[in-house]
Amino acid sequence: MIETMAIKLIASDMDGTLLSSGIAISEKNKDAIRKAVDSGIVFLIATGRMYVSAQPYAEQLGLDVPLVTYNGALVEGSLSHKVYYHNPIPLETALEALACCQARKYHIQAYVNDKLYVKEADSLSEEYRRLSNVPPIPVGDKLYHITEAPTKMLVMTGDDDFKEIFNDLTERFRGRLTVVSSKDHFIDLIAPGVNKWNAVKAVAQMYKIRPEEIMCIGDSGNDVVMIRNAGLGVAVDNANDAAREAAKVVVPSNDDDGVARAIELALTKQVSVPD
Repeated sequence: MIETMAIKLIASDMDGTLLSSGIAISEKNKDAIRKAVDSGIVFLIATGRMYVSAQPYAEQLGLDVPLVTYNGALVEGSLSHKVYYHNPIPLETALEALACCQARKYHIQAYVNDKLYVKEADSLSEEYRRLSNVPPIPVGDKLYHITEAPTKMLVMTGDDDFKEIFNDLTERFRGRLTVVSSKDHFIDLIAPGVNKWNAVKAVAQMYKIRPEEIMCIGDSGNDVVMIRNAGLGVAVDNANDAAREAAKVVVPSNDDDGVARAIELALTKQVSVPD
């Protein structure tokens, strides 16, 4: 059976999806996004990144739309800087998670008021700085005693301990934190109920767009919910197994302009996908 739908909003993940391995938006993707916007389609960036890290890319595209950041915990206007909503981690839960990571010697970072705090500058915080272009602020043991609720926290792991740490945090904070993977060896901790799909839906409602009129494109664990629930869920070819299984369509990789191909599908009057 073939299902047809008109796409009115496209939400794309950034890292591993819209951005190439060189952490840039290709000219082909830029051109496709402009065509989509000119045709009346709303184009959103939906990312696990900080607002300050994602906003320059939206500005580069000239997009004046709500920007979904921190995996949906903060939705803020890309050019207006209007905060539509902010759902941080409850401070008590955040302090418990920080104490847990300190005791287990997990590398954890806290994001408060769109600033990145780490215990100390090391190879992992430098890796994050390189990817995000945001300098970390070393604060020593004060990291474990923050006084404001963080928008997100991030645990960075090595090759060998990712699964063990992910499962440990998932079990320990079940129902109190959302634990997702945004990238290999990155474990995001956000408030319960926060995810990209809920944020994308909220933005769509502002434009009176129904869920079945939404296309979501992604590659990682934190994209699965929006890929699965969108009218048309799309995975890039480099996506992990969970994202690919959730998708109705697979397009070329992030290094082969997969987002542009997805937009080409959306620009047809009706998108046909397997039911």
